[in-house]
Amino acid sequence: MNGRVPRQTVFRHRAWVRLTHWVNTAAFGALLVSGIAILLALPRLFWGETGANDAPAALVLPLPVNLEQTGWGRNLHFLAAWILVLNGGLYLVLALFGGHLRRNLLPDRDQLAPGHLAREIADHARLRPPEGREALRYNALQKLAYLAVILGLFPLMVLTGLTMSPGVTAAFPELFALFGGRQSARTLHFVFASLLVLFLLVHVGQVFVGGAVNLTRAMITGRLAVPPETPASRETPDA
Repeated sequence: MNGRVPRQTVFRHRAWVRLTHWVNTAAFGALLVSGIAILLALPRLFWGETGANDAPAALVLPLPVNLEQTGWGRNLHFLAAWILVLNGGLYLVLALFGGHLRRNLLPDRDQLAPGHLAREIADHARLRPPEGREALRYNALQKLAYLAVILGLFPLMVLTGLTMSPGVTAAFPELFALFGGRQSARTLHFVFASLLVLFLLVHVGQVFVGGAVNLTRAMITGRLAVPPETPASRETPDA
């Protein structure tokens, strides 16, 4: 006997959740790479309508100016942005009408109790993965972070990106009033993108804490390996 405890598998993610997750991952990766290439042409952030390399900036980024990368960068950024919008729209429609948002992303009542939240924060600080029943559902901090990204950061990133497009703002000049000008929208776009990168780093870190192989396999096959004593309840995400 090797002393290893046998594990059982539970269904964790539906096929459409897995598909939109990986499409979104690829699109965001392309946006990040192409966005950096575009940023190198003007690594200065402004507030208002105008800005240039020789104009006073609200923030000067410590990046070298490189005008040779903007061509392919803009093309890839535009393509990846529309993939992200279409994929995100599909995810949101399916999540709303299929019950995924209500069932798996809205925090349960017990998760919002102060004592429960305090334990979750402590477990995250100690890098302790969830156990037992808690391993079968997203924790409250995850749910709140996912909702902030899905309903907040991603829409704001898309809207600020559209505000930088002359064709879009010609049809919808209200975007200028919403974000305070084209350069203000560019600055906010950079802030929102940076927050999404921060979310991604924390998300990947939590995947490694919780078991990278197991969680990645679950996002590919849909099935998560859990200890045999873990109750396979109806609260398993997407079950």
